[in-house]
Amino acid sequence: MQKPVIVCLDLEGVLVPEIWINVALKTGIEELKSTTREMPDYDKLMRQRLAILDRNNLKISDIQEVIGTMGPLEGAPEFIRWLHDRCQVIILSDTFYQFAFPLMKQLGFPTLFCNQLEIDAAGRIANYHMRMQNQKKHSVAAFKSLNFFTMAAGDAYNDTAMLGEADAGFFFRPPDHLPKEFPQFPVTHTYGELQERLGKAGNL
Repeated sequence: MQKPVIVCLDLEGVLVPEIWINVALKTGIEELKSTTREMPDYDKLMRQRLAILDRNNLKISDIQEVIGTMGPLEGAPEFIRWLHDRCQVIILSDTFYQFAFPLMKQLGFPTLFCNQLEIDAAGRIANYHMRMQNQKKHSVAAFKSLNFFTMAAGDAYNDTAMLGEADAGFFFRPPDHLPKEFPQFPVTHTYGELQERLGKAGNL
């Protein structure tokens, strides 16, 4: 008997544009364009981002204003609906609940596991709190322990542990250097290609 299937997806770069890149474009602050596609150390990246926000007096409201202008990547809502017709879907992201809500609404509110920001009374982002370290890998491992056939797709350094833990893991539109560093993960460039890979691996 086939196990029930769960598909775990990264959020930014896979279903929606990169939030911090959009903030960089809106504010003109080039330093905010760095993401986990280039920097594997997430804590260092977030400390850098918080310092930049402080230097430029940017508050949570400034970032949420940018997010309010964003939408899913073209084809992402249809891709999520395709998956929901066939299996369960979990979004595993290193973003924050304070950022993600408007984007989740546009994707039909798939289940999201992510992190939280600490906001002070003035609206300054004072700190960030990971729900747990390496939550993507641990989530996939937990689903497997519950006897789910678990597949995953992502595009950045912080997705590679999740892809490695999954029964089947795939890159989706990664930067050119990542497949060279992690050649074990097949690369997909369109939702159609990813659907085909997931469909074959999970018998969807």
